[in-house]
Amino acid sequence: MLAQRIQQQFIDSADLQYQWAEALAGAVAEATQSLLACVTGGGKILICGNGASGALAQYLAALLVGGLERSRPELPALALGTDVATLTAVARRGEYADAFAAQVRALGSAGDVLLVLSSNGRASNLLRAAQAAHEREMSVIALTGSGGGDLGMMLRDTDVHVCVPHERTPRIHEAHQLVLHCLCDGLDLQLLGEQESAG
Repeated sequence: MLAQRIQQQFIDSADLQYQWAEALAGAVAEATQSLLACVTGGGKILICGNGASGALAQYLAALLVGGLERSRPELPALALGTDVATLTAVARRGEYADAFAAQVRALGSAGDVLLVLSSNGRASNLLRAAQAAHEREMSVIALTGSGGGDLGMMLRDTDVHVCVPHERTPRIHEAHQLVLHCLCDGLDLQLLGEQESAG
């Protein structure tokens, strides 16, 4: 019974990604172009999320700085919320819900991109971060699920929304990780060209 349940999770994840590959490809390509314009224009990428999405934010920052599969110059990226001293200093000043927004205001500039990961698009600290990015004339890329929530509704025409059409958080996180790989691979393609095949 346990083995069947595990097998079903593999099947559900693969089905989701297969069924929505074509529908999401356009938004992921648009997000890639937004990141490319940012880094080639001298901007930086700020990334945030809560819980597992926060871990994915750190993962993306590592891939952008350290590379995915190909050797290339480092790209300027920073996962917000990883510095406990800064988080607690901001929380002490007011409320924790402003912690990401304070970092966006301190570090963000026009031409930068804020990439927000959220399974449901409802967390107030992420909404405030996106609002702060808009105030700084930054673009926002939102990776969401469950319809996108309030985050999806506050995006502008210059922003990009990649919304995974699922309600279950594990499936959304799995799809988000694949999207992150696609973003990095797409950046490498745009910056370095096609990779020559070995042999």
